[in-house]
Amino acid sequence: MENILDKAYSAEDFRRQGHALIDILADYLADATTDREEVKAMPWQDPDKQLAYWQQDFQKPLQQPLDLFRDVMAKSIQVHRKRYIGHQTTPTLPVTILASAVTATLNQGMGVYEMGPVGNTLEKVMTEHLAQKLGYSSEASGFVTSGGSLGNLTALLAARAAATDIWNAGYAQGQRLAVLVSEEAHYCIDRAARIMGLGADGIIKVPVNEQFQLRTDLLEEYYQQAVAEGKQVICVVGCAGTTSTGSYDDLEAIAAFSESHQLWFHVDGAHGAPAAFSPKYRHLLKGIEKADSVVVDYHKMMMTPSLSTALIFKRGGDAYKTFSQRAQYLWTEQESEEWYNGGKRSFECTKAMSVLSVYTMFRTYGEDVFRENIERLYGMATSFAGLIKERPGFELAYEPACNIVCFRYKAEGDVSKLNQEIRRLLLEEGRFYIVQTILNGELYLRVSLMNPLTTENELQELLEQIVEKAALVRAVEA
Repeated sequence: MENILDKAYSAEDFRRQGHALIDILADYLADATTDREEVKAMPWQDPDKQLAYWQQDFQKPLQQPLDLFRDVMAKSIQVHRKRYIGHQTTPTLPVTILASAVTATLNQGMGVYEMGPVGNTLEKVMTEHLAQKLGYSSEASGFVTSGGSLGNLTALLAARAAATDIWNAGYAQGQRLAVLVSEEAHYCIDRAARIMGLGADGIIKVPVNEQFQLRTDLLEEYYQQAVAEGKQVICVVGCAGTTSTGSYDDLEAIAAFSESHQLWFHVDGAHGAPAAFSPKYRHLLKGIEKADSVVVDYHKMMMTPSLSTALIFKRGGDAYKTFSQRAQYLWTEQESEEWYNGGKRSFECTKAMSVLSVYTMFRTYGEDVFRENIERLYGMATSFAGLIKERPGFELAYEPACNIVCFRYKAEGDVSKLNQEIRRLLLEEGRFYIVQTILNGELYLRVSLMNPLTTENELQELLEQIVEKAALVRAVEA
């Protein structure tokens, strides 16, 4: 009988399958810019049908992995297509696909230096370089973690550690902590605060202005109200690119307020902080260098595979206070600050060496590739906003600050329902993939221009498709 395990580790089988897979992936990338009608950004299938398909597939006889990979790719959303303009998911640079294969092969631990010598070192190099781009001094440092949600949670834990001894002593009776956030902040901020035991009352949501930026003129009022209610505010969160609209808060004003009350200032820059690489858009981040911590997703505007998020601390030593504890089997010196032992600063012990993809891009193309990506996509959003304003029947929700544009098609009747139906028809057709959001209680279509290969032609085509779909919806209603 053939030994299955030994065959599964066969280097020659891997070589053959790997060469074939690279051809499949290269064909996929080459096909990404095609205008053939049958090419779809979203191969839509009802969730129950999708589940039934894979349940049946699981019961079938064994097959070659290449057949499986083709099937998975055919049924998955196609982020490299020019008409994928939905969520903030980047079309990864091809070189990062290769780097990801190396990462999977090496399978480093990262919690301690001896299990992740290169990964821990590259994290220090890359996060300190990013810190300098953001305007921090050499005192700043950070690490890479698995996504913005975990990064923001870790930052809020650091804010709590700076203001209290809860990590060691637990919550005192009647102790009520709170954070000040924009009402447009990503839901993970709310979730992180609840995980920390702050509850719904500990999440103080400050209203936004007409550009969906936090109203800094209300910070003092909301802060004093929280204090009067017996709450201890530990942190103010600013957004460098809100999720729904991509709006940048006035970070300088938030920094001044935070400093006046000695509060931790955290910036969720998951989407928009890489504007630091562009002299043209760097002004959007004015004041970010005053933040105590910043989260930046490499896997959004920096073309890296998910998940890869940098968490930067203005004072590198603050990172060690968050998870201060003993683990004799991991490191000998329990209390010392050792950048090379990642587990001392991060929630994670075992994690992927995702920083290799980032480092590979820098070493292959230099940082200008990030500048070009930012400037092309942000510029495209400005052009798209212009197209929307020129078209009768369309309404722009706000002037976009980055590559996220919200708009809607207006007609008599329930405008929100009309646009929801327009999106449904686009989704089911699959040629375009766009999403939706709620702004001031109204539904808007939302486009994230993540693919630098998308052109104005596709955006013109999208608007034409929306007009056609609106006519279909209204005809059915009539």
